[in-house]
Amino acid sequence: MSRLYSRSTSHGVVPSTREFFYAGGEYVNIRVGNSTAQYMINQIYVEKLIPPHPSQPHPIIFIAGAGQTGTNFLETPDGRPGWASYFLDQGYTIYLTDQPSRGRSPWHPGIGSMYIPCTATIENLFTATSSHDLWPQSKLHTQWPGTGKVGDPGFDALYASQVQLQADRLISEETNAKSYTALLDKIGKSYLLTHSQAGGYGWRVGDARPDLVKGIIALEPPGPPFENEPPFEGRERTWGITDLEVQYDPPAGPNATDLQLTTRQTKDDQHTECILQTYPAKRLKNLAKIPVLIITAEASFHAPYDYCTVDYMRQAGVSVEYADLGQEGINGNGHMMFMEKNSIEIAERLLRWLRVN
Repeated sequence: MSRLYSRSTSHGVVPSTREFFYAGGEYVNIRVGNSTAQYMINQIYVEKLIPPHPSQPHPIIFIAGAGQTGTNFLETPDGRPGWASYFLDQGYTIYLTDQPSRGRSPWHPGIGSMYIPCTATIENLFTATSSHDLWPQSKLHTQWPGTGKVGDPGFDALYASQVQLQADRLISEETNAKSYTALLDKIGKSYLLTHSQAGGYGWRVGDARPDLVKGIIALEPPGPPFENEPPFEGRERTWGITDLEVQYDPPAGPNATDLQLTTRQTKDDQHTECILQTYPAKRLKNLAKIPVLIITAEASFHAPYDYCTVDYMRQAGVSVEYADLGQEGINGNGHMMFMEKNSIEIAERLLRWLRVN
């Protein structure tokens, strides 16, 4: 049972406050069968958690990765308190969210299409990566609580929480950018904490509202720039770190055709090549105003290439701190680091950055 909504103090148990609302959304006319009717689409479910004695002026908005919802930050698959509880205890107000057309955020079947990851995908990428050699660091994975296989209680708890997601990545990026921008407009300056697929949405929101984004913590955002490495080959990000437009200075031109690119060779056989801009590099005009922390787990499929995203953003003028967890002595983690056995140790690493940004 999660201990999220109470906090033990010298005066006994003090409850935290829980509220919810919906942000964003727009009315559209959609044809269904032989008739057309009006619907609201792209609104997001938002759960607001307020500590009994808030001590931090800026809240944290959590945006989960593909097939996940705000519930993934409530507790771990083996029943320990999750990051929502941890950051509440540090005095932060928390906003847990479900992306548009996902979880408690409604999907209309006339908008794109849905899919849900199968068990093999979750095992191979998230929970049992040490059982294969799909990328060089996969064998280093030791922190998942359990075997990571179907039938193990931890795996089953995680997989039960996986939900449908929008299959069209352009629809997904555009609707997420609009909805989370609307949330910022409603609640004011906040930190964004994004995981995986949601990383691109954080860049878009920061680009749209640089004055309202206090900082961005990106847990293994999509990468590397302009391309995808295994197991996601064939998908590209036209604007480097996003599928859709972000602002460069000087401008990047229609569909980013004015970006001049070069390939930098890999530094060793554990990492990939990187696509960077040629010099002088165009600046990410608005993101350069926002401090960024990028986190990479030692055994994740992101380990070979997240450094390329860091270097690309730094080259484009963004102030990026890079926490390569294995290099910092936090070992054995995979892509779902915030659920793993040492999740609080990683949360403490995030907190150190938050305290100075």
